[in-house]
Amino acid sequence: MSRQEDYAYEDEQGEHTGARLLREVLEVAILTLLFFSVVRLLVQNYRVDGPSMQRTLYTNEYILVDKAAYYLHSPQRGDVVVFQYPLDTSKNFVKRVIGVPGDAVTIDVNGIVAVNGKVLNEPYVYQQLCPCDPKAIILQPNQYYVLGDHRGDSDDSRDWGPVPRSDIIGKASLVYWPLPDVHMIPNWSGVFMNIPPAP
Repeated sequence: MSRQEDYAYEDEQGEHTGARLLREVLEVAILTLLFFSVVRLLVQNYRVDGPSMQRTLYTNEYILVDKAAYYLHSPQRGDVVVFQYPLDTSKNFVKRVIGVPGDAVTIDVNGIVAVNGKVLNEPYVYQQLCPCDPKAIILQPNQYYVLGDHRGDSDDSRDWGPVPRSDIIGKASLVYWPLPDVHMIPNWSGVFMNIPPAP
């Protein structure tokens, strides 16, 4: 009788250990899933495809996009942003924000950009394409004017207009691959200092 009781006791303990192990495995799986879900809400990676942001970004570079930044504030002039292409939201583009809601953005025949009447000195621009079709637009609420840094080879707001705020995914903040090229992505905020208020 004593042996049967001992056997029953050990068997019960064995089942208890198995159930505890299963519970712990499930807890780890759930916590891992929650962790990656939260990270995905805050940060996402993208592969650059195309020359439109040279010499800031190059094809096949991988960038980290800070999605949390715009939970706290709106995109700023100079930010490099990833957004859904307005003509096909299944595609993502990366460009630089030039104008924010309320801004008057003009581009003359020489490709010179002005925001609210102030001409921009844009050291990040690569291969300006001239002569250009003149552009002039006043951005409505929740609209952003974006341009590629490679002005001679970029499909951007000059072609299809401003980007709605709802299409902006986040701020491109870091090139993390290839490893020799790891660096933060500058926003050139100094270029956009002293822009007068919107008209």
